[in-house]
Amino acid sequence: MDLQTAETRIEELRNLLNQYGYEYYVLDKPSVPDAEYDLLMQELLTLEEQFPGLVTPDSPTVRVGGAVLDMFEKVEHRIPMLSLGNAFNEQDLRDFDRRVRQAVGENVSYVCELKIDGLAVSLRYENGQFAQGATRGDGTIGEDISANLKTIKSVPLRLKEAVSIEVRGEAFMPKRSFEALNEARKERGEELFANPRNAAAGSLRQLDPKIAASRRLDVFLYGIGNPEAIGAESHSGGLDYLDYLGFKTNKERRKCATIDEVIEFVNGWVEKRPHLPYEIDGIVIKVDSLDQQDELGTTAKSPRWAIAYKFPAEEVVTTLLDIELSVGRTGVVTPTAILTPVKVAGTTVQRASLHNEDLIREKDIKIGDKVVVKKAGDIIPEVVNVLADQRTGAEIDFHMPTHCPECESELVRLEGEVALRCINPKCPAQIREGLIHFVSRDAMNIDGLGEKVISQLFAEKLIGDVADIYKLTREQLLALERMGEKSVSNLLAAIEASKNNSLEKLLFGLGIRHVGAKAAKTLAIEFGEMEKLAAASKEELISINEIGDKMADSIVSFFEQEEAKELILELMAVGVNMEYKGAKPVSAADSDSTFAGKTVVLTGKLEQLSRNEAKEKIEALGGNVAGSVSKKTHLVIAGADAGSKLAKAQDLGIEVWDEEKLLEELNK
Repeated sequence: MDLQTAETRIEELRNLLNQYGYEYYVLDKPSVPDAEYDLLMQELLTLEEQFPGLVTPDSPTVRVGGAVLDMFEKVEHRIPMLSLGNAFNEQDLRDFDRRVRQAVGENVSYVCELKIDGLAVSLRYENGQFAQGATRGDGTIGEDISANLKTIKSVPLRLKEAVSIEVRGEAFMPKRSFEALNEARKERGEELFANPRNAAAGSLRQLDPKIAASRRLDVFLYGIGNPEAIGAESHSGGLDYLDYLGFKTNKERRKCATIDEVIEFVNGWVEKRPHLPYEIDGIVIKVDSLDQQDELGTTAKSPRWAIAYKFPAEEVVTTLLDIELSVGRTGVVTPTAILTPVKVAGTTVQRASLHNEDLIREKDIKIGDKVVVKKAGDIIPEVVNVLADQRTGAEIDFHMPTHCPECESELVRLEGEVALRCINPKCPAQIREGLIHFVSRDAMNIDGLGEKVISQLFAEKLIGDVADIYKLTREQLLALERMGEKSVSNLLAAIEASKNNSLEKLLFGLGIRHVGAKAAKTLAIEFGEMEKLAAASKEELISINEIGDKMADSIVSFFEQEEAKELILELMAVGVNMEYKGAKPVSAADSDSTFAGKTVVLTGKLEQLSRNEAKEKIEALGGNVAGSVSKKTHLVIAGADAGSKLAKAQDLGIEVWDEEKLLEELNK
């Protein structure tokens, strides 16, 4: 096929796929079978591979996910994304209505919309083409998640008109996608997501867009950041215009002439919400007239013309069948209520944390009680109270054990703590939980070693401490359930790659009490190598910024243990790196660099350095890299396609360098 024929066919395929995708993902009215859509997509992929010069940013093929990102760039919202004030009952809604009418008169109408439980996003289009997508962040500064938002098939990459517009919406994970995702994670032995909102947020913050693409997210658009750009007079008219442009809006909205109609709408959805294919946590009520919205204005945090009615937490009654004990990585013994399975806020609940013995006593909980259960924040199941008047006399008092349920060691309650703790370092439960922590993302990040696989390896006595992970053989792994040649090869490669991690990853993975990921990096930078840290005194440790008495005592105690010394030697023997590999920052006082003591902002695309590399190099020379431009900024490094940050720097008269100048200074 020649270039001209290919160009014609590619454009034809894109138009067809965009139309079919709009019908399927936005209108929910597919006009062709899935198989036909898939064939057309495959043809387009093949042609774009043959003619890469014809690939465009709005091609439907970008939805499968592109290259892995180094990091998310910060985005300054041109129009702030304000949060909403809350209403929790009918009186709150009537008070809101009274304030509105006092300000703008009696002739007010409202628009009621479902409050989708997801992640607020902003989408920017230039001349009808998708230009950028960002998270809400703090309302002023968000993160550029354009690559991940492109994978959501209901996000149009090209609008029906060549307008420049900024729209706001809620990205979410449908219940069906959530259930499929958690089922797959369960099979792989990975930690399950607590709810669709967390799953959606986690998916959109993946650096690999292919992961986001696989999660089958969706989006509803609910507003225009700059409605004056399209000449809209009302919020409802703006939503209708978004429909016309090809956006997906939520059709379960209603225009209400009075607050009584608003309350009727709200009450109706309290009952209907469990039947939706996605989660909602309330109703948003907005003044419809944009002129009246302008007249009402905003506070520092929220608009005066809108409010979010939050549904009351759903409470259900069930039976507390038993209280189960679990031992965590740090030895804390936690009681968990085992319940007769019951639906709460859309999901089945059969376990709820009871936290500690004091809470059980305070709420007078007995095994066999009828209890009221709700999800705190619609997320975490908790026992609200006991229905003591329904007791039969067969209920049993619960007493926390005096000895560890896993290893039979005596439990202790440390001074100032309410929790009981097992302090036996050889407790199997603590070892297992410690292994799970060691391989987690923020620690050694060994892909493929999830909770289920670790538990299986531990049960089979193939691993007893973290050093044993590096002694696993192909034959041992192949003998496990659901472990094939490919997954074993990938796992062994991930284990081998983790040996090269910088020291801070290992330090955090070792699970030293009170040492989090940030403190681990501080220690790794300060001491440089494991041997020096292990020999450090408490006085040396507390002299470091961010390291207090409690953490210093914990670090010294850890390295004094013979077991810890032996473990470090074992890890060294199998080739695990014991040194800090990152750039070591210097203080401004100790640096004669141009960057010393200066606040630097990076914007645009750098060609020869990744954003992370540039940041590390500048900080290593005593500079501080910030995410936004302000009067306190000393220097802006502008790469290709630099946008609002560059413009703001020029307005403020801040010095601006290109990448060539940056490299010249870094190489001095």
